[in-house]
Amino acid sequence: MDAFFASVELLRYPQLRGLPVVIGGRRRTPQEGASAADAALPLSAFERLRNYQGRGVITTATYAARAFGVGSAMGLMKAARLCPDAILLPVDFDAYRRYSRAFKDVVRSFAPVMEDRGIDEVYIDFTHVPGGQEQGGRVLAQRIQQGILAATGLTCSIGVAPNKLLAKMASEFDKPQGISIIFEGDLATRIWPLPCRKINGIGPKTDARLQALGIHTIGELAQQDAGALVRHFGKAYGAWLHDAAWGRDERAVVTESEPVSMSRETTFERDLHAVHDRAELGRIFTALCERVAADLQRQGYCGRTIGIKLRYADFRSVTREQTIALPTQDAATIRRAAGQCLRRVALTQRLRLLGVRVGNLVPQSEVALLPVAAGTPELF
Repeated sequence: MDAFFASVELLRYPQLRGLPVVIGGRRRTPQEGASAADAALPLSAFERLRNYQGRGVITTATYAARAFGVGSAMGLMKAARLCPDAILLPVDFDAYRRYSRAFKDVVRSFAPVMEDRGIDEVYIDFTHVPGGQEQGGRVLAQRIQQGILAATGLTCSIGVAPNKLLAKMASEFDKPQGISIIFEGDLATRIWPLPCRKINGIGPKTDARLQALGIHTIGELAQQDAGALVRHFGKAYGAWLHDAAWGRDERAVVTESEPVSMSRETTFERDLHAVHDRAELGRIFTALCERVAADLQRQGYCGRTIGIKLRYADFRSVTREQTIALPTQDAATIRRAAGQCLRRVALTQRLRLLGVRVGNLVPQSEVALLPVAAGTPELF
């Protein structure tokens, strides 16, 4: 999907189209839900990035904002220096999930062999979809784009290739609303001139090591001896680097995969203290437990292992977990068990992050849920 979170917000605020807009900083509260008046708000009513004070990060940005060098995962304070006039909107994950489910429903209606890769991305295999090979896949890709636009008002970019590795790269070639098709014979002309970082799986550290070896482009990587790459990067990763440079990828599109766990976490706008900010932490803690429970219920899972994650003001992180007798998807049960985990960590320092996790999942259909029993008092 093209600038997914930002594009959803532009449906709510069409008056912001074409302007630099960044999403991040805090979550939208239920009281700030969409209303008919949103589309009539004057530009003067929106918060500007120059006024931001805090340590939040950008979740995503419109293409107009990206032109200033602003991008996802960048600190908002840094972004404010690059584009002070950008409009800052809070995140609304509930809305993004609704649109995510909607666009994926459209994709499945065209090509049911779909692998879910997160809130805004999927892989599909349309080898055997009727008409899927017309114009190298372009006809079906256009139908999918049109279907998503009609159902959601959102645009997407599609990469078509013989495998997932190349399709992922191709999907970035012509954003927004692009369709890029890569054939096996296109490797030398369209893939090899690109920097190594364009391969999904090569991060900044690996790229720095490659550059230190004089390897800057995918083509230069492809010309390296496989044995030399293994010596520098290890047996598995070195072999993968060589295969990736040659566009080789045998991974199948996986339509079904059981989740290992589900979690929610939040980073606070300011450090919070377990005593002085007890009420605020309690509200946040309850909301996290409720969101995890809602995720479990929506996806049809229950879990037995419930844990917490804390990050202190000095960036040290701790986790605790416990396993309960019966799998659950009940928010009160999750909160009670997570509260017991909180009792096992030091809470004398201020906190910058709090998270709740439920693991050891089983399908709800395999569980006979018992009534929730009364528990002990909780810390928050």
